[in-house]
Amino acid sequence: MLIGEVARRSGAPAKTLRYYEDIGLVDPPARSPAGYRTYHDAVLDRLAFIRSSQALGLTLGEIRGIVALRDDDAAPPCGHVLDLLRARADDIERTIADLRALQSQLRRLVLRARRLDPAACDPRRVCHLIG
Repeated sequence: MLIGEVARRSGAPAKTLRYYEDIGLVDPPARSPAGYRTYHDAVLDRLAFIRSSQALGLTLGEIRGIVALRDDDAAPPCGHVLDLLRARADDIERTIADLRALQSQLRRLVLRARRLDPAACDPRRVCHLIG
């Protein structure tokens, strides 16, 4: 199947397919006598895996590592994937905690702002609400 058909069926633009080929996420396809890329149906599964992995927050570098493990060894790279997913979940947990702390700080500032008189703002400061 030609690159346009892969793009249409996968939802990934042709430019993205060429980029994935360049960085090793997708194997270089065969070429037709006219020089067109011709892909096997298996590329659609690979592209679906890439899209699902990105939706989970994995980077293209991490995905490339998973793909390389799979391509270099027929054994499933599930242990490595599990480590990446745990690390991503931990990162998200830390981010949520940071965001909750920020939300709490913002709410305190809003409550404080309700008690302050704007006329009392020191002209030497940009805004007395923030500091």
